[in-house]
Amino acid sequence: MNEFFDWLTQVNSAIQDIVLNKVGLVLLLCTGILLTVMTKFFQVTHFGHWVKETIGSVFRKDSSTTKKTDKKTISQFQALCTALAATMGTGNIAGVAAAIVTGGPGAVFWMWVAAFFGMMTNFSENVLGIYYRRKNPNGEWSGGAMYYLTDGLGRKKHCKTVGRVLAILFSVFVILASFGIGNMGQINKITLNLESTFFGGVDLGTVMGIPVINLLIGAALMILAGLIILGGLQRIASFAEKIVPFMALTYIVGALIVFFVHINTVGDMFLSIFRFAFSIDAAAGGAVGVFVSKVVAEGFKRGIFSNEAGLGSSVMVHSSSNVKEPVKQGMWGIFEVFMDTIVVCTVTAIVVLSSGYIDLETGVAADGVNDATLVAQAFGNVFGSPGEIFIALAMLMFAFTTVLGWSHYGSKAVEYLMGVKAIKVYKVIFVLMIISGAVMTSSLAWDISDTFNGFMMLPNLVGVLSLSPMVAKITKNYIDRRIRGKKEKPMLSFDEAIQTEAEIALTEEYSEESKISV
Repeated sequence: MNEFFDWLTQVNSAIQDIVLNKVGLVLLLCTGILLTVMTKFFQVTHFGHWVKETIGSVFRKDSSTTKKTDKKTISQFQALCTALAATMGTGNIAGVAAAIVTGGPGAVFWMWVAAFFGMMTNFSENVLGIYYRRKNPNGEWSGGAMYYLTDGLGRKKHCKTVGRVLAILFSVFVILASFGIGNMGQINKITLNLESTFFGGVDLGTVMGIPVINLLIGAALMILAGLIILGGLQRIASFAEKIVPFMALTYIVGALIVFFVHINTVGDMFLSIFRFAFSIDAAAGGAVGVFVSKVVAEGFKRGIFSNEAGLGSSVMVHSSSNVKEPVKQGMWGIFEVFMDTIVVCTVTAIVVLSSGYIDLETGVAADGVNDATLVAQAFGNVFGSPGEIFIALAMLMFAFTTVLGWSHYGSKAVEYLMGVKAIKVYKVIFVLMIISGAVMTSSLAWDISDTFNGFMMLPNLVGVLSLSPMVAKITKNYIDRRIRGKKEKPMLSFDEAIQTEAEIALTEEYSEESKISV
């Protein structure tokens, strides 16, 4: 049996290396570049507009951004928070540290590059998600890659079967990934983190070879998650709306304090980022050529997979928003990537580079550095033991909210394949699997789920690339109407009934905005 598992591990590693580290990274980056060009660098040319229409709108009086129009939808801000809940996981802390330890300080620069182009990939997914979404039998919005593959790609000549097959494959991969990277993998990291930080000296014995402390942690997490997940998307979104901004801001403030304590090294930090980003002898490098160097690969990997742009995951929650304009929710996708990678991952990088554990002259990590605990050690150097406890709690919240977000992704995939009645069964199984994550000792299960997570992006990117002209057309329609003031028919939905209903609601919404501005 051990030989079989060893063989399975080797096969999975080989597949993962091709799907995630070779084909996947290149395909994701090329998609981001193409969509950036096709939308005429929207994230730059209309920077002020998308900032104003996203985070800026949260602070506007009587803004519809934070308001729900009915019980079946969630607000635009709740959609963002739920998406961030799923994307802002332990990768934003330990993952960034691992990228720097493996690829050197220059990996941070390539992380920024990947995020820059990833903004438009996420934008395009959300535009397509809103444009091709539909109402399910419960009157709730359902959208995502499976729908724009079916109704977008599937409506092209000779592509009906291809679109349907890719939609099914995407949904299957989502469900499998939700149990691994979205559930057991996160719970296992939470359990190990809590055990080492708070229960290191506690021994309550074992039950059937399983530590009791792991069972207790798993049971507590299962009960808490069950109370939220079984309450549906509205309860998940309500929880995310309260906890995500708090945990993100708290972490950022803590990281900035660490940064200012080491303010004398700021010049050396940023110099090392840019120097090693383009150095052939980049840290840990042995790099020959840009795309095969560790510094570039690690930066791209962290930049792309930290925010999940291109994987087709967060679009499933963005599509549940009460927004009428596809581009408006697309702009929230830009902000999502900006917040996740440009802000949160960057402050983590600053903490790591100012920790003293990375030689800024050579770019090499000190001997014996553990990337999993590096950020906690850096906080501990400034705040003492409370700093390490703070990081433990931050990783707990980041990972736990990831579980909540992925429960919704999996439920939408189940809905597409088996209908709304199957969602309840899936959610019960998902909640029960939480305890498995707390007691598992082998990493093979979530290593395989990582592979399924990578497989998600392949059918999704086929859909996004094939429909990229539609994204450009919808974006141009929005810019002409909302920014240039031209009178044109809005492009809101592929479905005529939804289009008509949305047009009426949109007219009323903009009419109210005009009254408020006057």
